[in-house]
Amino acid sequence: MTACDRRLHAFRPDLADVRLEGAVEAGRFVAGRPARVVVHVADVLREPRIGAGLDTQLLYGDDVEVFDEAGGWAWIQSVRDGYVGYVPSPSLGARMDATTHLVNVPRTFLYPAPDLKLPRHGELSLGSAVAVTGFAETRGTRYAMLSTGEAAIAAHLRPLGDHASDYVTVAETLLMTPYLWGGATAFGIDCSGLVQLAMRMAGREVLRDSDMQAAGLGEPVEPGANHSGLRRGDLVFWKGHVAIMTDARTMIHANGHTMMVSREGLAEAIDRIGYLYGGPTGFRRP
Repeated sequence: MTACDRRLHAFRPDLADVRLEGAVEAGRFVAGRPARVVVHVADVLREPRIGAGLDTQLLYGDDVEVFDEAGGWAWIQSVRDGYVGYVPSPSLGARMDATTHLVNVPRTFLYPAPDLKLPRHGELSLGSAVAVTGFAETRGTRYAMLSTGEAAIAAHLRPLGDHASDYVTVAETLLMTPYLWGGATAFGIDCSGLVQLAMRMAGREVLRDSDMQAAGLGEPVEPGANHSGLRRGDLVFWKGHVAIMTDARTMIHANGHTMMVSREGLAEAIDRIGYLYGGPTGFRRP
């Protein structure tokens, strides 16, 4: 048997993903059932109970595989990044129409019809996936009509495959987003969630947690004297933390110090963080 990371492989003593048969021990092995997130944000918890720790979040339109469902909870694995955990069963629905567009702004609203003066139906984060079936225009504003019958501002969406050219620019649109441990959306986000979401919008799917990113995202880079070898887009890692360089001296990160996504000088951050957690553990160039 080989060791498997429970965050990225669905296995428990009683049940496991059939693809892991022979690699882990379990009472029985099952194939996942396809499903899709149908709420604006689905919290992924490490145990099937409200008080369990938040590990990550899934966005509206994210596809998952369901391995078990009981007591109002579904044990799932995200198709997009492989993360495993528990979500409330009502947050999932069938995979109906194929998604066609992603939300391309930090946050946007859903309307019951193509009219911004109507009470909103809900809201979606950057990176949420929707199925557009057509377009409409009301008083000069263009709307995308969704397979749900709802309307979204067309300018807030972009077709799948139409990627941002610079993931750092995407991250910068999330400045002042509240910090949320385990957060992975524009409603609340943590350090590695910021890296993952920004890179997704630039067409690159990466693993979720900072230790996973530190172990294999891009290539190690030598920072040089006084960190002069760093450039925009490089990643700086500490134990349990990651930041994105916006230039050779400044970084952006979701952090518990300001409790939001903020800019900070690298030298100042090294001094501040070092008091409790030590210096950077590595630098990588995606």
